[in-house]
Amino acid sequence: MYKYLFVHRSRYHSISKLLFWTLLFLGVIFFVFFRPPPTPDSSRRLLQDGPDWESRVLKSARPKSGTSRRRIVLVTGAAGFVGTHVSAALRRRGDGVVGLDNFNSYYNPSLKRARRALLERAGVFVVEADVNDAELLKKLFGLVKFTHVMHLAAQAGVRYAMENPASYVKSNIAGLVSVLEACKSANPQPTIIWASSSSVYGLNTKTPFSEEDRTDLPSSLYAATKKAGEEIAHTYNHIYGLSITGLRFFTVYGPWGRPDMAYFFFTKNILEGEKITIFEGPDRATVGRDFTYIDDIVKGCLAALDTAKKSTGSGGKKKGPAQLRVFNLGNTCPEPVGNLVYILEKLLRVKAKKDVLPMPANGDVLYTHANISLAQRELGYKPSTDLKTGLKKFVRWYLDYYGYGKKSSV
Repeated sequence: MYKYLFVHRSRYHSISKLLFWTLLFLGVIFFVFFRPPPTPDSSRRLLQDGPDWESRVLKSARPKSGTSRRRIVLVTGAAGFVGTHVSAALRRRGDGVVGLDNFNSYYNPSLKRARRALLERAGVFVVEADVNDAELLKKLFGLVKFTHVMHLAAQAGVRYAMENPASYVKSNIAGLVSVLEACKSANPQPTIIWASSSSVYGLNTKTPFSEEDRTDLPSSLYAATKKAGEEIAHTYNHIYGLSITGLRFFTVYGPWGRPDMAYFFFTKNILEGEKITIFEGPDRATVGRDFTYIDDIVKGCLAALDTAKKSTGSGGKKKGPAQLRVFNLGNTCPEPVGNLVYILEKLLRVKAKKDVLPMPANGDVLYTHANISLAQRELGYKPSTDLKTGLKKFVRWYLDYYGYGKKSSV
């Protein structure tokens, strides 16, 4: 029996490694052969030429006067949930910030455009373009000497990978390679901070999840692409001397969040009197998540940027060993999804209509829990927002943004 178990686990491990390397190969093939042509005939390209466009980029990249730290940061995925908050925080403290986003339709782009308007009022210009547009990146890096790149652009979501797997290879693998290519060729090379994911822990059953745990058993295509990204980051660090820090986010929530996240569409359905589906594991096991409030994630992102060392290469040539780090950014306080629903019911003053169903085989995991001791020690990371407080802030924003008025106790 033990021999059978050993053979079964070894076979599964081999299949997982084969899947990972296959994804990595497909990503490179996509990057080389299928990325956008260098001169696309589109309205986007027309908007990215001329002195007015360059003037807006340069103005946005200029650090505020009186700022001692002359940091100039390119934020990809700037109109996304985390990207918007990070861009705004960087600009508030005086850094030069240029955003980049393709405004795709994974969820309603109107929310992304509202976030962009928010950033424009804060003095951040968001370039509408794809990270796979190598010519556009070359133009930006030629125009601005970025000191840092905060790479947050990605195709998010575990379940959507079953519908559109190619989008994950394009965004999370080819897109990362495209950004790293631009960075390694720059002179001087910028320091890179990028969004990995807690999903890389996959089928790992040891909790809380530590950066030293194995991450070679992904449970979803999304997780596999993020794991591939970590291996690609290691390669560019080793060959080109790029300083790279990966951040494994744990279930981020808060105002201006993503509509595909449970807390967001639970709120929508509860207010509209629609049923919500709560999943449970085998033997009615509770599904739990290490919900992490957006403000705590932003503090972690900025701390990672502030403590990152400079890249050691220049113009594609490595001149010495460079820093390579990865950190968990979580709340280290997992909550049952049922408790999330209970808090929303109290805040909204509406009883949820619930369907409790077995968790489907769609790549989701039963439980997440971050060990954040490394981030605490190296970044001074200290999350301070409990779930009730964070959801109260989210609900207040949601009711205001979607025009519900005073219908809650928040």
